[in-house]
Parts: sequence; C-alpha cells; structure tokens
Amino acid sequence: MAEYQNIFTRVQVLAPAYPGAPMSGAVSGRRVGRGRFSYWAGKLGDAQLGPIYLGWTGLTSLLFGFIAFEIIGLNMFASVNWDPIQFVRQLPWLALEPPAPANGLHIPRLNEGGWWLMAGFFLTTSVLLWWVRMYRRARALGMGTHVAWAFASAIWLFLVLGIIRPVFMGSFGEAVPFGIFPHLDWTAAFSIRYGNLFYCPFHMLSIVFLYGSTLLFAMHGATILAVSRFGGDRELEHIADRGTAAERAALFWRWTMGFNATFESLHRWAWWFAVLCPLVGGIGILLTGTVVDNWYLWAVKHGVAPSYPAVFPHVVDPSTLPGAQR
Repeated sequence: MAEYQNIFTRVQVLAPAYPGAPMSGAVSGRRVGRGRFSYWAGKLGDAQLGPIYLGWTGLTSLLFGFIAFEIIGLNMFASVNWDPIQFVRQLPWLALEPPAPANGLHIPRLNEGGWWLMAGFFLTTSVLLWWVRMYRRARALGMGTHVAWAFASAIWLFLVLGIIRPVFMGSFGEAVPFGIFPHLDWTAAFSIRYGNLFYCPFHMLSIVFLYGSTLLFAMHGATILAVSRFGGDRELEHIADRGTAAERAALFWRWTMGFNATFESLHRWAWWFAVLCPLVGGIGILLTGTVVDNWYLWAVKHGVAPSYPAVFPHVVDPSTLPGAQR
C-alpha cells in the first residue's frame, strides 16, 4: 500500500462554522454572515467562508476601488466605440493613458488625461484604506502588524510608479498607464529609455529578493509538508516545544543546506526577502531619471559592466544632446 503523501492532496476536516475570536462590539463591529463551507475552497485553504467584517474602511475601500475600475473600464469601452465584441477582443491591449508629458503637473481636461488622474485618485485611496483596514483588524485581534507592513512595501512601489516619481520628474506623463499590455510596453520602453534597467543595482537586489523569497517559501512549505505526518503543521507548538517534526526538519536542513533553520527563523527570512523585493525596486525606479539618466553608462563608470568595444564610430547618448527630454 502506497504511503500517504500530502503534496497534492488535503484532508478536509469539517466542524460547525466558527464565527471567530470573540471581541467587544466597539472594537470588532458587526460580522456579516454565519459562515458556510466550500469543498473547492477547501482544496486551496480553509473551507469556511465567512462571516466577514468590512467596517467603514473596508466598505469605503471597495466603493473607491469600484469607481476606479468603472472609470478605467468605461474609458476603454469608449475607445472601441462602445462595441462589446471589440472590447472583449482588444481588452488586453486597451489602456487609459496618463496626461501628455508637456502637461506637466497641471490638471488636464478629462479626455486628455483627466480620467487617468481621477482613476488614480480613487484607486490609490482604495488601496490606502484597505491598508488601514488590515492594520486595524490586526490590532483588534491582538496580532502583530506584519501583514500590513508587507502590504505597505507593495504600496510603496505602487506610489513610486504612479505619484512620487512623476512628481519628482515634474510631469504626470511619466506615470504608468492603466492596462495590461500597455503597462508592459511602458516597462520595456522605460528600461530602454534609461539605458537598460538591468544595470540598476536596486533592480538587481529586487530580483535577488524576488527569487530568494520564492525559493525560501517553497523550501519552507515543502519542509513543513514533509514533516506534517509528525505534526509539523502545528508550527507554533514546535516553536515553543520542539518535537520530532522540528528536529527532523532541522536535521534535514543541516544535511542539505549546511545550516539550520528553525520554525520561526525561516518565516522572518521569507518575510524580509519578500518585503525588500518591492522596497528596493521602488528605490531603483525613483532614482531612474531623477538621479541617473543612463544605467548602462553608470554601470560602466563604476566598473559594474564593461564598455562596448570600439568597433563602430562613437555613438553619442541621445539623452545628453541639447533639447533632450528630461
């Protein structure tokens, strides 16, 4: 008989729906729903759905987010002359563009970038309100605020791309358009315009933390799954009172990685790696165009990259020519 493995399977143990930890009404607010169960949700995580608490921050965040997506969606719909077939067909390529660079930081007309500013305002407000909701819910439950600060790291990159860097550059036209492929096109053009972003040291660090966090989370998840037959999924108990699962996991890490990782330490490593990915990435984006005009020339100057061989006649960097856009 094959030994039970839990890589692709999950035991779903159902009990009466639990409404959550009891708290005072002034702190908790009213929870909506009684809770129900979903078999398919249980394939991904906890099978219980609800009850949920939104509060004024959650409701306002959802409202502002809905308004932002309505503005973006209706502008995209209008760009295909309100043709639903073309809207669905071209949706990945449709965009709501920011104002023209010549407009600077002035508020333009609605059809010249004003809709983009309005959508950005509502979307940014929605994201910030959701952060407030996450922070307040964690405090109300007596938890640490680690999740809220991890979310804040992603918000930092979001704000750098849409607000902070455009303000530093003196034009909302430097911001990212709303759209799927237009956003990716902006990223490619941004890298080419400033001499290949791959030479930015903060971009390098961001990729290190991106790959590092995925590796750490995968290794940690795999290790816990491997010792869950010994109760390794009850990690908090093993942090305070190390049992056979923790001992086996630590021994495995020493054998395969050459160093030990406790049930607690790996969570800290993974948290920091994941948080530092958008944090240093945002720093690199913010420095691009404001402090460094060409990351390749910067890399050559500081010995990070070799200069091109002198095979062809010298080519002048277009960004250094008189009248080049700054």
